[in-house]
Amino acid sequence: MGTLSLDSLIEALRDEFHHEARGSHIAELLSTYARTATDWRAFALFNDQNYTRNLVVREDRFELLFLCWGTGQESPIHNHESQDCWMCVIEGRVEEVRYCIPEEVRTGPLEPSGSHVFAQGEVAFIRDEIGLHLVRSAASDEPAISCHLYAAPSDQCNVYCPDTGKVTCQDLQNYSVRGRILTTGTDG
Repeated sequence: MGTLSLDSLIEALRDEFHHEARGSHIAELLSTYARTATDWRAFALFNDQNYTRNLVVREDRFELLFLCWGTGQESPIHNHESQDCWMCVIEGRVEEVRYCIPEEVRTGPLEPSGSHVFAQGEVAFIRDEIGLHLVRSAASDEPAISCHLYAAPSDQCNVYCPDTGKVTCQDLQNYSVRGRILTTGTDG
């Protein structure tokens, strides 16, 4: 597979989800895009206070975002509301820390079940049956950018308190849409 532009990636994703609900070629498409493209720069917007969710496209079957991770910024521990989620590193290095899904009556701190650092072009996959996770820049002195593809868009996710395991439903907010800043907040 050669170079992909953002528009050709989106078109390939449309074809993939039209022909196959689970998208068996998605990791390859995202990795190729991450290793060869530069047209994502107009959509990768940072905020000094929080990591950002920058929406590129949202359709019935999927949504594609660029998440920008400043140094020290991380997502809360969260689930994916029955979505399939692919994450591909575009620039820098991104760490994913996974957690087992707590039992319904659980109290006390959540324990990580593992972590992995991803470099440019590497793809991670998660869905609720696999577990919960948090995502962050892997380097203390280097920001990172990741591309996230969610099958079946959602406006909410469950966020888990790392100290108590308490679950709260949180609305997801985008920082920008197609390069236009909407808000200063972000979650999930």
